[in-house]
Amino acid sequence: MQSFDLDKTDVSKLKQAISGDNDQLKATLEEYHASEIAILFESISKDDQERIINLLDVEIASEVISEMHEEAHPEELLLQLHPNKRTEILEELDYDDATDIISQLEEHEQQEILEDLSEDDASNIRNLMSYDEETAGGLMNTEFIKINLNLTKKDAIDEIIRQSEEIEEFYTVFVVDEENTFKGIVSLKDIIKAKGNVKITEMVKSDVVYVKPETDQEEVAKLISQYNLTSIPVVDATMKLLGRVTFDDVIDVLEDENTEDILKISGVSEDEELSGNWVEAVKSRLPWLIINLGTAFLASAVVRHYESTLAHLAVLSAYMTIIAGMGGNAATQALAVTVRRISLYDLTDNQAYRTVLKEFTVGLINGAITGLIVFAFAYFFDSNPMLGLVIFMAMTGNLIVAGFTGAGIPLILKRVGIDPAIASSIIITTFTDVFGFLLLLGLASKLLL
Repeated sequence: MQSFDLDKTDVSKLKQAISGDNDQLKATLEEYHASEIAILFESISKDDQERIINLLDVEIASEVISEMHEEAHPEELLLQLHPNKRTEILEELDYDDATDIISQLEEHEQQEILEDLSEDDASNIRNLMSYDEETAGGLMNTEFIKINLNLTKKDAIDEIIRQSEEIEEFYTVFVVDEENTFKGIVSLKDIIKAKGNVKITEMVKSDVVYVKPETDQEEVAKLISQYNLTSIPVVDATMKLLGRVTFDDVIDVLEDENTEDILKISGVSEDEELSGNWVEAVKSRLPWLIINLGTAFLASAVVRHYESTLAHLAVLSAYMTIIAGMGGNAATQALAVTVRRISLYDLTDNQAYRTVLKEFTVGLINGAITGLIVFAFAYFFDSNPMLGLVIFMAMTGNLIVAGFTGAGIPLILKRVGIDPAIASSIIITTFTDVFGFLLLLGLASKLLL
C-alpha cells in the first residue's frame, strides 16, 4: 500500500520541478497523490500554489485543496484563483468541504464566491454555513443516497444508481417516507440479495443511531467510534433527514480535538496555530505564563514564611526542588489520564469517585516508594535519619495531593461547565508546589529544630 507522505527528497524534487517549465512540472506532479501535493503546499509560496492548481485537472485540484490543512489557508488560495477555475473546483468539492473552506473568508468574499455558483450549490453551502462549525450540522454533507421505504428491490436499485451518478462515494443507504422523515437504513448487500418483489420496508433497519444538527462534534465522533459506523444520519427535531456525517470527517475532528487538548494541558491557547510565527506564539502563551507567575508567588510565600527554618537547615533547599518536581510530574500524569477519560466517556458520579480514589491510591503508593528512596539517600549521604523521615512524609503527602488534585480538579471543572483542559495544569502545579513546600518546611520546623 502506498504511503502518502513526503520526505526531503520528494520535496526537493518537486521544488526543482517548480523552477522548470510547466510541462516538466505537470509531469512531475503526476507522480504524486493529491494529499502529497497538499503537504508540499505548506512550504511553497501562494503564487507557486496557484500555478500548480492551474496545471492540475479540476478533479485533482479540488482534492488538493480539500486535503490542505486549515493552517495552510486553502481559502486564500481559492480567492487567488480566476473565478472560472475557482467555480469549477468548488463544484467538484463535496458541500461540507466547500463550506469549511468558504466559511474562513470575510463575508463579502463569501458572497462574491457564492454568486458565481449555481443556485442549488450556493443554497446548499449557505445552509451548511448557518450551523456552528463544531456541530454535526457543521460537519454534515447534504449529498447522500436516500430511497423511499415503499420501493421494491428493482425500483430501489434503479434509484440508487440514478442518485449515485451525482455522489462520489457512499457507505449507507438511508430510508425515508413521502415526507422525508427518516425511517432507518438498509445495506446495499441486503437489497441485492432480496427477492425481486420485496419492498424496502421489509428490509429497513429502524433501530439506528442518529444525531441532531446541534450535536457537538466530539459526541458525533464518539458515536461513530462506539458503534463502528461508516456514516451517521443527521435529522432535525421532526426527524426530517438533513444529511450525514462520515467517518473521514470524524478522523479530522479527533485529530483537532486531541491537538486542542494537548495544547490546553500545556497552557497554550487553542488559537495558536502550530505553524504560526513567534508573534502569535507570544500572544497565545504570555497570558498563561503571567497567570502561572502569580500562582508561583504563592509557593514563594510559603518559602518566605519558613525563611528561618531554611537558615538553620540549608540542606532542605536541595530537597525542595525534588519534592516540588516529583509532585508536579505525578499530578500531570493523573491530569492527563483523567482529562482523556473525561473526553472519551460521560463519567457518572460513582465513576468520578472511583477515578479520584484510584489516583489517590496511586499517589500514596508511588509517594511511599519514592519517599523511601529519598529517605535512604538522606540517611546515607546526610547521616540524618530524622531528615530522611521528614522528606519521606513530605514526598508521600505531596504525591497524594498530586493524585487527588490531578484527578479531582478536572472533574470539578467539568461539573461546573469549564473545559477541564484549560486551567487544570496551572491549578494543580500551584497545589503541588504550595503543599510540597508546606509539608517539607512545616515538618522540618517541628521535627528538626
